[in-house]
Amino acid sequence: MINPIPRDIPDLPAIPGMIPSTRPYVPATAVVAPARRPATAAYRALVALAAATGVAIEMKLGSPVRVLSYFTIQTNLLVAVVFAVSARRAWSARRPLPGVLAGGTLIYISITGLVYHLILANESTPFSMTGGNGAPSGWQALASQLLHTVTPIAVAVDWLLLTRPTPLALRDAATWLIYPLAYLTFSLARGAALSAGTPARYLYPFVDVDRHGYGGVLGNTAVLGVAFYALGLFIVVLDHLRPDPVRRRLRRPENRISSQASGGLK
Repeated sequence: MINPIPRDIPDLPAIPGMIPSTRPYVPATAVVAPARRPATAAYRALVALAAATGVAIEMKLGSPVRVLSYFTIQTNLLVAVVFAVSARRAWSARRPLPGVLAGGTLIYISITGLVYHLILANESTPFSMTGGNGAPSGWQALASQLLHTVTPIAVAVDWLLLTRPTPLALRDAATWLIYPLAYLTFSLARGAALSAGTPARYLYPFVDVDRHGYGGVLGNTAVLGVAFYALGLFIVVLDHLRPDPVRRRLRRPENRISSQASGGLK
């Protein structure tokens, strides 16, 4: 005879050094297959095209090597690549890109837009790059609008309205600072390698060692770094508080056969 299965099965002993999780996070995409989102794919493709167009215009108007050295150009290239991949994934019903990558793209392009409008294009600041010449015109104006205004706003709209919240952690805000710190190192090394008097030796006024010295540059970048870190923390907190814009699309359709009805199954 087969022995009966005992009703009370003792729990397995706990593994030393491991704390059991009482509320594990399971993303919806782990249990619900992603669906095709053609409208989202089209929007992201347009954002990628806008960023790529702005970069192409700038490279046509100036030296490609110099143009590619700007933070603005690099972040827009990141937007072009990330959103092109995201558009393809949304079109083919594939898993979305990791949330830390989407959040990093958002913060970097947000830095581009905020620094430009609040500091570089503001004649009242000591770091203004307008030089009293006014706003750019022609193709230069079009590229500036695409790179500094259109893409930052478009990426923010996509993150708020078309991207699912992800379990971002507070440590991600510190991780996102790695690229700005690496860019600062590159910018200072580039300026040190060029001879004095070279045009645009330092690409941004707040990292101009000739004007501020290394102490002043480190002070300027420290203030900006704190602001960037605060922006990263804001994005992490907002990601946990904002509603899920795609939740309704992932809900299972109503089962009409098993729904309540007055008659029997026909």
